[in-house]
Amino acid sequence: MKNQTTITTFILLGLTDNTPLKILLFIFLFLSYMLSISGNLTIITLTLIDSHLKTPMYLFLQNFSILEMSFTTACVPRFLYSILSGDKSITYNACASQLLFTDLFAVTEFFLLAAMSYDRYVAICKPLHYTTIMNSRVCKNIIFSCWVAALIIILPPFSLGLGLEFCDSNVIDHFLCDATPILKISCSDTWLIEQMVIMCAVLTFIMTLICVVLSYIYIIRTILRFPSAQQRKKAFSTCSSHMIVVSITYGSCIFIYVKPSAKENPNYSIFYCPLTLHSKIP
Repeated sequence: MKNQTTITTFILLGLTDNTPLKILLFIFLFLSYMLSISGNLTIITLTLIDSHLKTPMYLFLQNFSILEMSFTTACVPRFLYSILSGDKSITYNACASQLLFTDLFAVTEFFLLAAMSYDRYVAICKPLHYTTIMNSRVCKNIIFSCWVAALIIILPPFSLGLGLEFCDSNVIDHFLCDATPILKISCSDTWLIEQMVIMCAVLTFIMTLICVVLSYIYIIRTILRFPSAQQRKKAFSTCSSHMIVVSITYGSCIFIYVKPSAKENPNYSIFYCPLTLHSKIP
């Protein structure tokens, strides 16, 4: 987002100017954020100190908690400060950093959800080979690959975005620095960047969703072949938490972004998707 004009800061409009609603919003967000941080810190601490939680599943869960904490910290505290102080301005560099990190953490979370579904597939469909296939080195390589894949996907459009010019408007119709509202106020030709953003978003969503769906197709087929109801119940319980998070995350995003009204008012859409990730059940 190249700044060749006098614009050195942006103004984030937020979600509402209604004072009572802003107070309720602040209380809700603050409590949600504190619960999210405390819950994720608890998960991370337990997986580090408890020797029984050194399995691949909890290693993935630990990294998912780190990602979730990072994602919410990248956007929520700044918005809380804006509500509390009334200061809606954000510097150019801070805006670019927020855009980079929120996109990086969000995309990495999708890839990690896909990796966790593969872990559940191996655990249920190939239990005898689980410790061999999903050893510590493999898990760390998968987690590292999730970060690398996310970087590869977001860096091209982000790099092009650094060359955008802003002529007369610095008002972003959002509560955080996000690609769509920033592109709207740029006076540069944004067609190529818009196509790249759409392509990267669809690529991430489709790739990870296919991986999740295929994994659970095989998982469900395998579980249904178990002879006893007790075995089936136990098998479902090992992946129920992940299934809940996947259903909420993908389901809410599909509902919001496919629904026409969501396109007309993206502020609430993008705000809602990250919050669904707070429903994680360890």
